[in-house]
Amino acid sequence: MAEERGKIIGEVTLSPPLLEEIRKKVKNLSQLQRKIMECSAKRNFSTSELLEVILSGAIILNASDIHFEPQEKQTRLRMRMDGMLHDVVDLELKIYKRILSRIKLLSKLKINVTTKPQDGRFSIVMGKNVVEIRTSILPSEWGEAIVMRTLNPENLLDVEALGLRKDLVEVFEKEMKRPNGMIIVTGPTGSGKTTTLYAVLRKLNSPDIKIITLEDPVEYHLEGLSQTQIDPKRGYTFASGLRAVLRQDPDVILVGEMRDLETAEIACQAALTGHLVFTTLHTNDAAGAIVRLVDLGVRPVTIAPALNMVIAQRLPRKVCKKCAEFKTPSEEELEKIKKSLSYVKKEIIPPVFFQKDFKIPVARGCEDCNFTGYRGRIGIYEFFLVDDEMERFILTSPSIVELRELAMKKGMVLMHEDGIIKVLEGITTLEEVERVTGEK
Repeated sequence: MAEERGKIIGEVTLSPPLLEEIRKKVKNLSQLQRKIMECSAKRNFSTSELLEVILSGAIILNASDIHFEPQEKQTRLRMRMDGMLHDVVDLELKIYKRILSRIKLLSKLKINVTTKPQDGRFSIVMGKNVVEIRTSILPSEWGEAIVMRTLNPENLLDVEALGLRKDLVEVFEKEMKRPNGMIIVTGPTGSGKTTTLYAVLRKLNSPDIKIITLEDPVEYHLEGLSQTQIDPKRGYTFASGLRAVLRQDPDVILVGEMRDLETAEIACQAALTGHLVFTTLHTNDAAGAIVRLVDLGVRPVTIAPALNMVIAQRLPRKVCKKCAEFKTPSEEELEKIKKSLSYVKKEIIPPVFFQKDFKIPVARGCEDCNFTGYRGRIGIYEFFLVDDEMERFILTSPSIVELRELAMKKGMVLMHEDGIIKVLEGITTLEEVERVTGEK
């Protein structure tokens, strides 16, 4: 499966013949299941080969996470695709124990430690492409559970491919060219914040701009950037790292996440002293970012002049192009759509909405999309800019509701409404928008 040195440095080179076979024969989860069962049923099966089948299948099917979950009599293998978990196969416990040892070896983890959590990583070489695997091992009732996050650089997107509306792209690109200030991307875990920020950094990356990142951990390696990984155990935190970064004369700084007052204050000061700062916060919507910063202890008088823009996002699944059908919306669905778009500017709404009998997509399911009706994901967004009026308003320490109301008066389209627009464009379904944003 790998050269002997791979066992030492945590690098796996997938065998080209098997990789080519997987590419040809594995188009969905059921085909991957058959391949795994076929491999594990061999009398003298190779643990390395079985793991290679699982890893290459997951990467080819664009699974973001691989889960091994020990049960009393077997171990369940699941994969997360398009944000949803899917069962793949149940493995015998003796087979799983061999896989567990192999993964620990590759991830440079202690094989004899079974009662403590462990984190590691290794690389998979797939021809010219290198995929990073982040490994997390957690003791559970029936043994050690594994979750492996796949970080495939081929999945990195350009700004144009994120799903931003045309009006938002224009605003975003204008804000990206500003010499200083802060842009915050918000949303829960798994909402695509990192993907958005990497797309922005790739857009900004040029020989005349110095970009430094502070990440936990570095997920994708981008040429031309100075990327650093924080290490709290050694005292290298976001706050201490940010202080050091400011002495490196950067033009653009990415702070992976603002988790504490010290980091948030230094980031705001950096934004006020000639640096363009990108960062993330865990909040439910764009308006919540201001209140979250205040909760951390940052004074409104510091937040208001430092902040340029706040973006919130979610990732609904896209309907499968091969099996999607279109139907006339029911009266209830039509009422929902009309209500959602009642305050949205006419020029932003797709022209199909103004036709007499427009149709919306319905997810059906086929072999190509693992019978889910969906394949791939798209971003839905809401954002507001901090102009003079908004800056003065932030100084009054407003509530989330008050901030949202002002932002909407100034033209902010909520994530739910952006999702409805994508329904009208035939990209996703009403049910999927309501799943990620809540029903209105």
